[in-house]
Amino acid sequence: MRIELIRHGATLLQQENRYQGVTDVPLSPEGREELLPVSVQPERVFVSPLLRAKQTAGILFPDSELIVVPDFAEMDFGVFEGRNAKEMEQDAAYRAWVDGMCLGTCPGGESRAGFCARVCAAFDALVTRLEQEGETSLVIVAHGGTQMAVMERFAEEKKSYYEWKTGVGQGYLLAAENWRKEHSLRILDRVSHVRG
Repeated sequence: MRIELIRHGATLLQQENRYQGVTDVPLSPEGREELLPVSVQPERVFVSPLLRAKQTAGILFPDSELIVVPDFAEMDFGVFEGRNAKEMEQDAAYRAWVDGMCLGTCPGGESRAGFCARVCAAFDALVTRLEQEGETSLVIVAHGGTQMAVMERFAEEKKSYYEWKTGVGQGYLLAAENWRKEHSLRILDRVSHVRG
């Protein structure tokens, strides 16, 4: 199966370096403008429930049915959502989280381990089901964190979580061969759906 894993386009919170997580913000005008529709339109595209991912998928794949996968939502940053590092530099809870390599549980939100487990379980279940149904391709539009979680867990090439980060509107073209046995993704290419 060929899998395209795409990060959503730009938002205003991103442009201000704010944690947006599960805050349901739209694409910015610039984010909408820079996305380019894809020439080949799949029958279905699987998306995060958050607006920025659904809007991105609608621009890239206007002829495709969008199917929401709730567990593809971005990490919940709890009380850090909507704020940036500068604003929180004196916040003891934020400092403790950062000093712990951002691995602990965000107050009112998720830990990275919990987030990754959620995303990877949903990804595994979806790929397994589609493979059983004989599907040969899968397109997912979600978030940077979703991409990083999947790639860290399943990519043949071993890298740490943040090393898998891509730009907005970008992602990976992957091959999943014999998924139920191998649970491994081979990178075929990097993809970009933004102008320039």
